[in-house]
Amino acid sequence: MEIRQLNEDISVTGQITADDVAAVAKAGFKSVICNRPDGESAGQPVQDGVAAAVKAAGLDYRFIPVVSGAITPENVKDMAVALDDMPRPVLAYCRSGGRCANLFMLVQEGR
Repeated sequence: MEIRQLNEDISVTGQITADDVAAVAKAGFKSVICNRPDGESAGQPVQDGVAAAVKAAGLDYRFIPVVSGAITPENVKDMAVALDDMPRPVLAYCRSGGRCANLFMLVQEGR
């Protein structure tokens, strides 16, 4: 898992699994956002399994699925609300982390 820090409160990474959640919690993250829709690629972990592991670890979780290359204004709004409401630091993930970073930048532009 390669984590890229965007600022002191927000980081992004590629797809995580339920087995990665202990390391996410150990790294000090308080919240996790999934920006990857289920079924995007074969063999991809279903977000419900990751969500269950995140919640079992005592972390906050949000599912804001974003279609690659098609970020909508609603996605930006939902991400802004999540970032305002969730305990920090926050780790957002998608396939590579790129979609999460782009979404974060669009939230920042709107502020």
